[in-house]
Amino acid sequence: MLNSDTIVTQRSWYKVARVEDFPANGGACIKVKDQQIAVFHFSRNNEWYASQHLCPHRQQMGLARGMIGDIQGEPKVACPFHKQTFSLKSGTCLSSDEYQIQVYPVKVEKGFVYVGLEE
Repeated sequence: MLNSDTIVTQRSWYKVARVEDFPANGGACIKVKDQQIAVFHFSRNNEWYASQHLCPHRQQMGLARGMIGDIQGEPKVACPFHKQTFSLKSGTCLSSDEYQIQVYPVKVEKGFVYVGLEE
């Protein structure tokens, strides 16, 4: 039984591209419905992350072209324009408290990359 405080969301998985369509240790922008999403492949660890492509600092598309890495094991992307850094797990801005980005789950099945969006 659900109480009135319980939020139920449904996630849809979208097949976005083949694994080899993404650069090793880099990102690429894909479009799902009307959303531009940055997908990142940390090939050295075989880990995948996805976030909004829009940098919230100056409202510019470009996070997929950002530099990826980690801070004490936390995967991150740095905006190529303004160098704000964001956690690819939580979306938290690691260089200030002002901004946050939306992050999305990613899975790989049979050589294809899928991004999960809540409906």
